[in-house]
Amino acid sequence: MKIRNIAIIAHVDHGKTTLVDKMLVAAELFGDHETPGELIMDNNDLERERGITILSKNVSVNYKDTKINIIDTPGHADFGGEVERVLNMTDGVLLLVDAFEGPMPQTRFVLQKAIELGLKPIVVINKVDKENCTPDIAQEKVFDLMFNLGATEEQLDFPTIYGSAKQGWMSDDYQKPTEDISALFEAIIEHIPAPKKNEGTPQMMITSLDYSSYIGRIAVGRLHRGELQTKQDVSLVKADGSKSKQRIKELYLFEGLGKVKVDKVENGDICAVVGMENFEIGDTIADVENPEALPSIQIDEPTMSMLFTINDSPFFGKEGKYVTSRHIKDRLDQELEKNLALKVMPGNGPDSFKVFGRGVLHLSVLIESMRREGYELQIGQPQVIIKEIDGVKHEPVEELTIDLPDNVSGKAIELVNQRKGEMLSMEPRGERVNLEFTIPSRGIIGLRNQILTATAGEAIMSHRFKEYQPYKGEMPGRQNGSLISLENGKAIPYSLNNLQDRGKFFVDPNQEVYAGQVIGENTRAGDLVVNVTKTKKLTNMRSAGADDKLRLAPAIKFSLEEALEYIQADEYVEVTPESIRLRKVMLSEHDRKRAAKV
Repeated sequence: MKIRNIAIIAHVDHGKTTLVDKMLVAAELFGDHETPGELIMDNNDLERERGITILSKNVSVNYKDTKINIIDTPGHADFGGEVERVLNMTDGVLLLVDAFEGPMPQTRFVLQKAIELGLKPIVVINKVDKENCTPDIAQEKVFDLMFNLGATEEQLDFPTIYGSAKQGWMSDDYQKPTEDISALFEAIIEHIPAPKKNEGTPQMMITSLDYSSYIGRIAVGRLHRGELQTKQDVSLVKADGSKSKQRIKELYLFEGLGKVKVDKVENGDICAVVGMENFEIGDTIADVENPEALPSIQIDEPTMSMLFTINDSPFFGKEGKYVTSRHIKDRLDQELEKNLALKVMPGNGPDSFKVFGRGVLHLSVLIESMRREGYELQIGQPQVIIKEIDGVKHEPVEELTIDLPDNVSGKAIELVNQRKGEMLSMEPRGERVNLEFTIPSRGIIGLRNQILTATAGEAIMSHRFKEYQPYKGEMPGRQNGSLISLENGKAIPYSLNNLQDRGKFFVDPNQEVYAGQVIGENTRAGDLVVNVTKTKKLTNMRSAGADDKLRLAPAIKFSLEEALEYIQADEYVEVTPESIRLRKVMLSEHDRKRAAKV
């Protein structure tokens, strides 16, 4: 059977997952499975809620006499560790672009990696059924983008397919809709090269991991050379050059969304190997007699760290199942096995860990997953990783793109400039404008909230790591201080009402609070300790209707990312399966005052 290995590259929400679903349905893998509105690919709750792909997944479809292995890539630059491994398994890419928006910054990140690897793209202009969309202009923008990324002439001579994944059709001409997506399958078979038949001893790079509670860790990758068989002895060559003899117990090929057990795998196919021990992503499975390693994968380094520690607040253990430092350590070790861009080191105390990742989104996805699994933990303020290069302090710098209405662009530019951002370009797009900046990673923490407030929620922001540059100097932090609870108890509506002129609250009336919890934002700089548990003094005098006048502003509720970006250096985010609270690291006001004097 002929084989084609492809990856799909697309910006968040350009219809990638929908397209893969339609390809699976078109290949009649599911028979009558097509549930309206149900996405088969994003099978992780977090992915469905956020509408982003976090983990790459392997599926395969059979079209005529060809097996097409499709690998879904994450579109977000924070998941760069996933992207590089995925592209190493393929011979070509589908670049999926929204006909209205054109190529977006996060598309650029993955596309650049694909071009560097010499992969040829097929451009798919999706959503041509949208109102006011411009498929021709979107196609020209893709050409310009690829030219700017240094694509070769062969890569620039790419075929383009137009269509609507949602409506289930693809065509060479967007003005001539067809009945199905066969035009896309034909383009894949015609333009994506078949894997080269490399004769010789077996060589397979482990590019991702699967895990089964029955058989443990499973090595997944593409067989570059030779063939593998069950019960075969092989060598595992690690990145440092050390070798160990191992035996393959079982082999699986991907079919549809599942795996099929086979006795033999030929080169060019993507397979799963059971029986390997102590392997890492980037290791090579090679011949037992003459082991030859493939070049290992270079992964982008982490740019940000956060302190993970056990929950020691007065509400500890009320909602979570896993609360000890051993639970947290085991869960982080488990994540390290499959999350390449993550690093973990011991923290300052015995119950804390320093976790390094690619950005706030990368780490918050891990925290959100842990929270849903029943973990309780506390997270410190995100810190960027500063490096010494030739004796000079360097910090990570990112490319930031903001798409927003023209009439509010001035405020956004001012906010970015305050955070040491430098404007590169300003491109009008009708009533909107596209701004590009370089900005230190430190400056991006907390920026999204400010920009959304300044633009009434109209701005679309995305950023990607560029390089390390010399340190840009001090940066203004949050202007307003925190309102801190004085005592444990319930937040009484009467007290909240009396304190409304002091700031905005994060807690609802009658919600349980504890001493040292951050329950609001002060209207001024500096922290203020307030007592929201005080009830009204009762007298035997009646005043008509006085209590009817309570009008409380609704409490501000943070998402996990917003909370992490909001906190100061002396604060934690307390994360439990049911709540996200903010608190001071030192709960006692006396301790905080003493520490401030030192």
